[in-house]
Amino acid sequence: PYHLREWGDEGAPLLFMLHGWMDVSATFQFLVDALSSEWHVVAPDWRGFGKSGRGGDAYWFPDYLADLDLILAEISPDQPARLVGHSMGGNVACMYAGVRPARVSALVSLDGFGLADRDAAEAPGRFEKWLGELREPVAFRAYASLDALAARLRKDNPRLEPAQARFLAEHLGESGDDGTVRYAADPAHRRVNPVLYRRAETLACWRRVAAPVLWVVPEEPLLRRKLGVSDADHLQARECFGDFRELAVGDAGHNLHHDQPGAVARAVEDFLLPRLPVTARAP
Repeated sequence: PYHLREWGDEGAPLLFMLHGWMDVSATFQFLVDALSSEWHVVAPDWRGFGKSGRGGDAYWFPDYLADLDLILAEISPDQPARLVGHSMGGNVACMYAGVRPARVSALVSLDGFGLADRDAAEAPGRFEKWLGELREPVAFRAYASLDALAARLRKDNPRLEPAQARFLAEHLGESGDDGTVRYAADPAHRRVNPVLYRRAETLACWRRVAAPVLWVVPEEPLLRRKLGVSDADHLQARECFGDFRELAVGDAGHNLHHDQPGAVARAVEDFLLPRLPVTARAP
């Protein structure tokens, strides 16, 4: 089963928000609170995360494309969708918009830049590692309490206010029978993906995107560079999209919708509102 979180009235313009890896839909709350116009926001917990179903020994990226396709067919069958995706969710949105160009009317990616290309020579070792991991149990680290998880979130991201960290912990964590707290996700996500990332395939999908695209990125792209996506790779990615713009946000890390929700909300609405049908715009 798939869990969908909604904000706003059904009569408002529809906006889908797609979370990143090891995240859940509720963590868009800060961004939703900062929106100035009326929206009907729908955000799924991706399979294996939050309150959505879990199962199997692994999760494959194409499954998220299929899940998004079904969600849009159910909720917005007759109208192309507006998508806002963070990190993995941004990558899903960008690829989906190239696979089904007619189903997306506008797209915002929050620090979703793809991954570095992998050498085919890595394949045997990657498959071997995956087979070995399938034989071993896997689990997330246990925290003594939600406050302990919140403290870890603030350690990973010092920009978080205590109240923000506690809110995130309440939705990112789940209590076990022993009273400890672990991430609300299937531990199978920790296993290595045996399928190597092929950046050329991603770029081929991005070149088919027909919708206008906004990438919102932190001024200092620390994660992108840490993951090996060079500035040249980034420039090549930008050139894939026919209608593209990029906005850098200061004093923000990878989770810029947590760090600067007001700035991100303004960027999203400045981009999307002029593209709404006149009858759908707020007075």
